Amino acid sequence: MRPFKFMLGLAFAAFAFLPSQLSAQEAEHVQIGVYGDYFRVSQTDSDLLGVGARVAVPIFHRVKLEGEMAYDFNQAFTEGFNQSGVGTISIQRTNMRILHGEFGPKIDLGHRRFRPFVFLKGGFTDFQLSSAPATIGTFTSSVQNLRLDNVNGVFYPGGGVQGHLGPVGLRLDVGDEIYFNHGTHNNLRVSFGPYIRF
Repeated sequence: MRPFKFMLGLAFAAFAFLPSQLSAQEAEHVQIGVYGDYFRVSQTDSDLLGVGARVAVPIFHRVKLEGEMAYDFNQAFTEGFNQSGVGTISIQRTNMRILHGEFGPKIDLGHRRFRPFVFLKGGFTDFQLSSAPATIGTFTSSVQNLRLDNVNGVFYPGGGVQGHLGPVGLRLDVGDEIYFNHGTHNNLRVSFGPYIRF
């Protein structure tokens, strides 16, 4: 009779404990988002803007595995000169584009609707020179030609804050995207955009 009571007590404790664990796991959600991307190439003092998308999947309480990809468009810059009192300004394109892809853990440091977080990601950065217009087709061909181009390994530590109301939220990331090409190169990267939790 004692083993039966012990098993019954163990089953009761497990069922009493299970709902609290399920509600704690329900607090973690898959996140899908898009963002605007700012990337400062320190070697050339170039500021590039682009767009990206990310997916985060929970693996532990407050820990998600996150993958993201961003495409930074070419940058226009102006040059001016003055000749005999007459000024001339010309606008040129750099034709430099960057494709970023990173994957790694994101750790939420808070809870509730407003959460600071940190992340450590690894991946690649692909610098490209192209005079083609920045379109979806150009992005697709950039991804397809990754093995043909000069791809650099990346370590991307950073952090940020995110907040949500219901399933919709906003997120700000700041990090140092370090790429490796004949040494390490530190570059500021900032992204901001909405995400959906489900």
